[in-house]
Amino acid sequence: MSLTVKKRKPFNIIRWFLTTGWRHVVGLAVCTFAVFPLLYILSTSLYPNNDINNTTALFAEISLANYMELFNQESRPFGRWYFNTVYIGIIASVGSVFLSALAAFAFSRLRFKGRRPGLLSLILMQMFPSILGLVAIYSLLADVGRVFPILGLNSQIGLMMVYLGGSLGAGTYLMYGFFNTVPKEIDEAATIDGASHARIFFSIILRLVAPILAVQMLLSYIGVSSDFILASILLSDPNSLTLATGLQQFISDPYSKDWSMFAAGAVLSALPSVFLFLALQKYITSGLTGGAVKG
Repeated sequence: MSLTVKKRKPFNIIRWFLTTGWRHVVGLAVCTFAVFPLLYILSTSLYPNNDINNTTALFAEISLANYMELFNQESRPFGRWYFNTVYIGIIASVGSVFLSALAAFAFSRLRFKGRRPGLLSLILMQMFPSILGLVAIYSLLADVGRVFPILGLNSQIGLMMVYLGGSLGAGTYLMYGFFNTVPKEIDEAATIDGASHARIFFSIILRLVAPILAVQMLLSYIGVSSDFILASILLSDPNSLTLATGLQQFISDPYSKDWSMFAAGAVLSALPSVFLFLALQKYITSGLTGGAVKG
């Protein structure tokens, strides 16, 4: 018996580049484009001198003085701002996901008058930027605050109510499309066993749609924690500000701008979003089938 050895073709750099090599080049260029701003902000936060105009290289000097100084300024309570941002972001995002899931379940599973016009209204509302309602929101909270000060201006609860009021928009329509992918036969089987709509929603549907809940939770938290316009208009007490509005004080003075401390605060403010993404990553990357099997 004779064995035939297959000869390997010589490596052709041109053929490799035309088939797959160009993809590596494009990927490397995109990664460089995305990573460079992050490196620049990190380098600025580690620079001990706030005057960064004279620096021409990344990480010219490395010091943690800016990070320590952030928590030592009484006029700028960075630690309090950090707590306010996480506190408002978690409550508003959890409430937003819950309300959006309820609305999406109703539009997907229930049949009632006004269902189709309601869906169209959700789409139409996304065509108008939220900044158009700032005057109405401010006037509404001013009037409500005269009766219930806890829900009026300069109130974190009032700000969270505004965030929750705007949650029935893109989040609901996004979840509605995902809810429709869940087979309705599951609901019918549960109904035959005597389960109510509430039991079907909490015990079955929420487990199957965990990926979209995680995505909506992450997007909602990022949107709330990075919001500047609403928070700057509705909050005025220095101790009730969020990071987005508080960090603006470091660069608001036209004569002295603390760019290094501003960059240090920006780096720290991104950590909760990163941790939340890592915690929800297995749900974000999992599909509907995997969630159904695990349930």
